[in-house]
Amino acid sequence: MSSHPPLPDVEACERARLARDARFDGVFFTAVRSTGIYCRPVCPAPAPKPRNVTYYASAAAASAAGYRPCLRCRPELSPQAQRPAGDEAVQRALALIGEGMLQEGSVDALAARVGLGARQLQRRFLQQLGATPAQVHATRRLLLAKQLLTETALPVTQVALAAGFNSLRRFNAAFLEGCGMPPTALRRQREEVAGGELVLRLGYRPPLDFAAMLGFLQRRAIPGLEHIDAHGYTRVVGPPDASTRVHVQASPQRPELLLRIGHTDPRAIPDIVRRVRRLFDLDADLQAVHATLAREPLLATAIARRPGLRVPGGWDGFETAVRAILGQQVSVAGATTLAARLVERHGGRRDGMPAGLDRVFPTPRQLYDAPLETLGLPRSRAATLRALAAATLDGRLHFGAGQRLDEFIAQCTALPGIGRWTAHYIAMRALAMPDAFPAGDLILQQVLGAPTRLTERQTEARAQAWRPWRSYAVLQLWHLADDMKKEQAA
Repeated sequence: MSSHPPLPDVEACERARLARDARFDGVFFTAVRSTGIYCRPVCPAPAPKPRNVTYYASAAAASAAGYRPCLRCRPELSPQAQRPAGDEAVQRALALIGEGMLQEGSVDALAARVGLGARQLQRRFLQQLGATPAQVHATRRLLLAKQLLTETALPVTQVALAAGFNSLRRFNAAFLEGCGMPPTALRRQREEVAGGELVLRLGYRPPLDFAAMLGFLQRRAIPGLEHIDAHGYTRVVGPPDASTRVHVQASPQRPELLLRIGHTDPRAIPDIVRRVRRLFDLDADLQAVHATLAREPLLATAIARRPGLRVPGGWDGFETAVRAILGQQVSVAGATTLAARLVERHGGRRDGMPAGLDRVFPTPRQLYDAPLETLGLPRSRAATLRALAAATLDGRLHFGAGQRLDEFIAQCTALPGIGRWTAHYIAMRALAMPDAFPAGDLILQQVLGAPTRLTERQTEARAQAWRPWRSYAVLQLWHLADDMKKEQAA
């Protein structure tokens, strides 16, 4: 056996592989020299002999070494590895690749975005992942294509478009090289889906408290845009004249969510998948998170109660930021009422969509020009929303991937009416930053200081030991405080 850093030690990889431990899914991949394929740690195939095994830190590294993805365990279903404690530039570059930056842009431009030279970035990618940025991008495209060929009835030409290939000939050649077979051969092995609807399986490392995630999102749902109940999440997305509905529910058989997508441009599929994965934090590695947080007795208690709790994201960054500002100094229910008024009066309508899912959230331009005071907002709050819209329009603030937490917080708090609590909350949910921490939060100060209340500085100092996972601590402590309140009232 051989191993390539950064990985768990070889013995840990071996134990996880033999136990088919789902907690390591996506953390490493097993390549088998005798077959020329690479697998997930959870692969159901008979375990190969240790002398034939090589461990890789990423699917891209295994692919770059000449291995093909397994048809049984399907590496395309693995969650992405979550390694924020590693090289920050690599993590930011990976997020930008996930948003499609290398689809049209160059590695030079990617490196410039994260403050490195192209050769420097290549070297760090090889050290961290065993593959170059271009190889990571190419592997992700092929694995998405493999999933669409396996799980959907989309024509091969549309699969090629969804995976980012404008040429069917190039797609066929790349797929044959990367998967060892032409796309049509894999299509013949397609899983049948009732009614021919587009249903994608989205894997995660268990546990996942899907009910808690739905509950959190349901209390903050914006009427007209989304519908959330105990069974799943539904939203209408896309342009007003070409909308489609997406629905997410838990798989009863596997650690996966099932994503149903209505008729849509195939090029929109990667973005929809990325947003759903962020919304439900499907790439979280709770084993690593809990190893850090459980050193704090209070958090150990919270984790024992809710071991599958994750950080709910937001579908759209601007929308989430507006919702956060509407929630300043009012209850969650009050903020929902204000958001409903905003969408009703200043958002657009969608063609052919059912009532309750027929609205469009206002654009920054619409928000900037709207008479927001008529919603029942204080003038100062309306001014803050206009400042947010203006900053978004002129590029002073954006909600894309690859940003540094401290820089984003500084850009947010430079706007009138946005303090550190709001900025960290937006970073936590809109940008899925795992180390955001609103130290000024009253609930955090109370639960951490009980029976007294900590100051913001004391709360910040207490949380330093929880880095880089402070966002997860926030969710755990919020839920723990809610539990304690209910227990005291009982």
